[in-house]
Amino acid sequence: MSSDNEKGLALAVSSSLFIGASFIIKKKGLKRAGASGVRAGVGGYSYLYEPLWWSGMITMIVGEVANFTAYAFAPAVLVTPLGALSIIVSAVLAHMVLKERLHLLGIVGCVLCIVGSTTIVLHAPQERAIESVKDVWVLATEPAFLMYALFVVALVLILIFHYVPQFGNSHVLVYITICSLMGSLSVMSVKALGIAVKLTLQGQNQLIYPQTSVFAMVVLICILTQMNYLNKALDTFNTAIVSPIYYVMFTSLTILASAIMFKDWDQQTAPQIITELCGFITILSGTFLLHATKDMGDAPAGLSSHWSPASSISHRITMNGANSKQRPEDESSEEIPLRRQDSFRIP
Repeated sequence: MSSDNEKGLALAVSSSLFIGASFIIKKKGLKRAGASGVRAGVGGYSYLYEPLWWSGMITMIVGEVANFTAYAFAPAVLVTPLGALSIIVSAVLAHMVLKERLHLLGIVGCVLCIVGSTTIVLHAPQERAIESVKDVWVLATEPAFLMYALFVVALVLILIFHYVPQFGNSHVLVYITICSLMGSLSVMSVKALGIAVKLTLQGQNQLIYPQTSVFAMVVLICILTQMNYLNKALDTFNTAIVSPIYYVMFTSLTILASAIMFKDWDQQTAPQIITELCGFITILSGTFLLHATKDMGDAPAGLSSHWSPASSISHRITMNGANSKQRPEDESSEEIPLRRQDSFRIP
């Protein structure tokens, strides 16, 4: 592993620590704000007046700064999947602080996330050599990535103006798809900004180029869109459903966007690519397993013959918004969302 990849790895892990902890604080802030004002899921912004929510946001900002910097040193194929480590942080803190029981299958899910992350780290591609933000701009304006970006923007606009008014509060995929699509573009722009900042600190001023301002504008638009619709998703639907679905969609689309724009896998062999994909699938398995066990409540820690992750998930995914909405007065269910929900990378 190169020195740049090592720096990116260290920053990504520290980012997971901060972001994983921030979700516990932010979720409690959303619940408290919803109990005394208009909920985010129905268009309210009362959480902006809740100090607890802002405490979680500040903690998340610290994590996202570390994450932002990580993209300047390591490829998205390495940094993005490591976000699953925040699942473990959230689960452990929920067990210790919120007294939520971490069941046997949840522990197995944590182990799978660690194994998958280790596999990806050991086989991650080397960062592409870039000497100027103009080099990133050339990659971003190639026909393949332009077609992807135009497709993303068109689909997001259709979802916002046509599907959100009709199905936003009853179909979990509407909000999550918007966040995931915008997230894939925001990560590419964040990476470009990170490279610009790194080169500027090394004495090659990149802030004088208009391309840097364009990337910054894209990041701002994507962040605001993600924050808005991710807050709606978290407040409307069970976070044990939002978390794994969002993680899968966000990470998959980000890896796809990075492969198209930065061509991360061009210098790798087929066995290396297959190993990385296996590591990613292992992380996905751990993610679903960990969040599926959250609905086991106070059942015995042993495995019940009447419970399965598949049945739990299928039971909670519903087309009826009334069955899937979280109510502010339900303080007994303190679900912990996965990393990158509500995050700037969203960064």
